Amino acid sequence: MCRIAGAPRTLLPLLAALLQASVEASGEIALCKTGFPEDVYSAVLSKDVHEGQPLLSVKFSNCNGKRKVQYESSEPADFKVDEDGMVYAVRSFPLSSEHSKFLIYAQDKETQEKWQVAVKLSLKPTFTEEAVKESPEVEEIVFPRQAAKHNGYLQRQKRDWVIPPINLPENSRGPFPQELVRIRSDRDKNLSLRYSVTGPGADQPPTGIFIINPISGQLSVTKPLDRELIARFHLRAHAVDINGNQVENPIDIVINVIDMNDNRPEFLHQVWNGTVPEGSKPGTYVMTVTAIDADDPNALNGMLRYRILSQAPSTPSPNMFTINNETGDIITVAAGLDREKVQQYTLIIQATDMEGNPTYGLSNTATAVITVTDVNDNPPEFTAMTFYGEVPENRVDIIVANLTVTDKDQPHTPAWNAVYKISGGDPTGRFAIHTDPNSNDGLVTVVKPIDFETNRMFVLTVAAENQVPLAKGIQHPPQSTATVSVTVIDVNENPYFAPNPKIIRQEEGLHAGTMLTTFTAQDPDRYMQQNIRYTKLSDPANWLKIDPVNGHITTIAVLDRESPNVKNNIYNATFLASDNGIPPMSGTGTLQIYLLDINDNAPQVLPQEAETCETPDPNSINITALDYDIDPNAGPFAFDLPLSPVTIKRNWTITRLNGDFAQLNLKIKFLEAGIYEVPIIITDSGNPPKSNISILRVKVCQCDSNGDCTDVDRIVGAGLGTGAIIAILLCIIILLILVLMFVVWMKRRDKERQAKQLLIDPEDDVRDNILKYDEEGGGEEDQDYDLSQLQQPDTVEPDAIKPVGIRRLDERPIHAEPQYPVRSAAPHPGDIGDFINEGLKAADNDPTAPPYDSLLVFDYEGSGSTAGSLSSLNSSSSGGEQDYDYLNDWGPRFKKLADMYGGGDD
Repeated sequence: MCRIAGAPRTLLPLLAALLQASVEASGEIALCKTGFPEDVYSAVLSKDVHEGQPLLSVKFSNCNGKRKVQYESSEPADFKVDEDGMVYAVRSFPLSSEHSKFLIYAQDKETQEKWQVAVKLSLKPTFTEEAVKESPEVEEIVFPRQAAKHNGYLQRQKRDWVIPPINLPENSRGPFPQELVRIRSDRDKNLSLRYSVTGPGADQPPTGIFIINPISGQLSVTKPLDRELIARFHLRAHAVDINGNQVENPIDIVINVIDMNDNRPEFLHQVWNGTVPEGSKPGTYVMTVTAIDADDPNALNGMLRYRILSQAPSTPSPNMFTINNETGDIITVAAGLDREKVQQYTLIIQATDMEGNPTYGLSNTATAVITVTDVNDNPPEFTAMTFYGEVPENRVDIIVANLTVTDKDQPHTPAWNAVYKISGGDPTGRFAIHTDPNSNDGLVTVVKPIDFETNRMFVLTVAAENQVPLAKGIQHPPQSTATVSVTVIDVNENPYFAPNPKIIRQEEGLHAGTMLTTFTAQDPDRYMQQNIRYTKLSDPANWLKIDPVNGHITTIAVLDRESPNVKNNIYNATFLASDNGIPPMSGTGTLQIYLLDINDNAPQVLPQEAETCETPDPNSINITALDYDIDPNAGPFAFDLPLSPVTIKRNWTITRLNGDFAQLNLKIKFLEAGIYEVPIIITDSGNPPKSNISILRVKVCQCDSNGDCTDVDRIVGAGLGTGAIIAILLCIIILLILVLMFVVWMKRRDKERQAKQLLIDPEDDVRDNILKYDEEGGGEEDQDYDLSQLQQPDTVEPDAIKPVGIRRLDERPIHAEPQYPVRSAAPHPGDIGDFINEGLKAADNDPTAPPYDSLLVFDYEGSGSTAGSLSSLNSSSSGGEQDYDYLNDWGPRFKKLADMYGGGDD
């Protein structure tokens, strides 16, 4: 049987009541949180720690199941942790306060995130027989007996009792260990038994909270309990003999942690924000505030009540809002919410447990901020009844007036934004009103030009209203009205021609000085005394002039319809009209003259060149006429050949094919190849008709069987015209003149170079870029000469190797060089005469100087020269025997040269 014995008298009524009620508390459902589920793991050891001893197992909550963590001990020299969370002792040591606490770390291998938990180790208290005997009486739970055999059969046994739960208040102050109940078996009289308990709180985490004396079976709690962490413990009690054999069925022991009011209410937010429209009626829902209490919600400790502690501001009533004390709903209780007066209310809300008991309940506060939102309860109102503005005429897109309004609603909302419209005074729609988004003003603008001469003033009626209609129940009118007086300012306008363009019809050929028309402009400024003057702006052919005062247009040249400035028979001229206003204005007008054709152009043959064969067949040439006039002064045309010269009609014949075409044929049987000019008389159909003799250049050539000119004949027959021949001759003459000028220039340059060499002594010549060649070629008639004789004698035969006494007569004699004066680098201009006189004196005293009239040898020119003395050169007789008549064949330009050198009369 199972019985409870030795229970204290104070616990029996409570246990009986709990047994009758059979209350089974339900566990809480906790949200998953990654990390260690316990803040502290405790392990109770029976003796000192020895190496390899398993101490306890830690668990890591891995919510997503994807984390891979590794464990680590803060005391790796004493403790280690396996991958499954089992903690082992690394070495043997006596348990002391130094080793009673250490930390276990769990680190995510991928993210390196780290968690930690504390581990506390303690020794079991030692129970002795004397201690058991001296311990006070506690409740005793006796194991029911095993089913016994009677006459070889199992004897029926009563069903086990249901052990009522043990209720233990949380946050007990001890002393600890605190005895709870004593468990014993009625077989302990015959056997030496050992008692133990298992389950979370005993040998499973959190371990060490409940311990049992293995000898006496006394169950104790070792520390205060926290219902908010674990509200119920489920243990199992075991009884075994000294050999470890189970002698009784395990007994389930349920320990309920009794809640105490140890937690204050906590609001989910410290500041709550809500809104309510202005003008809301009493009873309008505003917002809900919520607080939670960690204590048992089914007990008074967790039952909350709400109330409003204060309201700021307190206008128009100190109690504008109320709160449902159970749900936390805030509603309005008074009318008079006006955003224009109070835009925001601040409420202090209090939540109290113990059903709001102010004496025993715990409280906390939060702030509720209620914003009064705007509704359209104020229409826009104009700041003035009449607004004024002015606008120059003919101007658009300019601001005429600025309309201002006031609106008490919240700025930049549809209840504040104003919309303007014109309700009267603008039947033609010349004005518009736009709203300035920043200032909410109405900007009156002109959208169509206004003529001062037509309208000098406008009086507009305007209205303003909001984008959204007024709220219901508002007694104000929905819109405000005002008037806008707009004055039109007269400005100087452009004169204009009417009609523009102006078209007149006139025959071409009109003589200069003829008045065509009057082209005048009108001034729209009727209220201004102004004069208009006219000028010509565009006249491509310069045919016209305009009177600057009255606008009379007169011709100054003959009008010609065939002019390139006439397009489609129309000639355009543009004129400018300017007034004398301030500022001056001007306008342009176009005069279009439609020119009627007269027969003023004679027809011409087309094409102007043709070719035919030497023989009559085939030899037809098709021709037409070109006439710049138009019908009826053009075709049909009449074609004929002139009577003179007589060879024309003897050699050619012309046949009219139709009104525009004729055919020219060779009349004789054979005409020698060449170029022939055939005059043709062409007459148009004008009234009177106009005729013209037009020249057709016909190229007569040898033809093949197909009637085509052969290539050679074509080239020869093409020939060169007179103009081409003259151009070629001119090019040849210019080229010859250029060559002649170049030769003369080269000879003059050589003479200048030789003169400079004679005047400048080589020792005085400081130029670095002069090269001395000392060679001159033979004359044109010196064909038999030895090239070696052209070399300088000193160079060919040096004096060192010449035989003594052998020297040419024209060589320079071998004597000491005379000491001629050296001119200073920069002589004074007055010293030049002295320098020359000294040079002459030195030359007279030079024993090696030749006679005055003898040949002066400057350099060796070679032997055999037929040239006479340089002093006997005579240009007038050097070429007298030469025949220059051949120059007469070169043309008139060379005839003058032939006369000059050939001794002609001219």
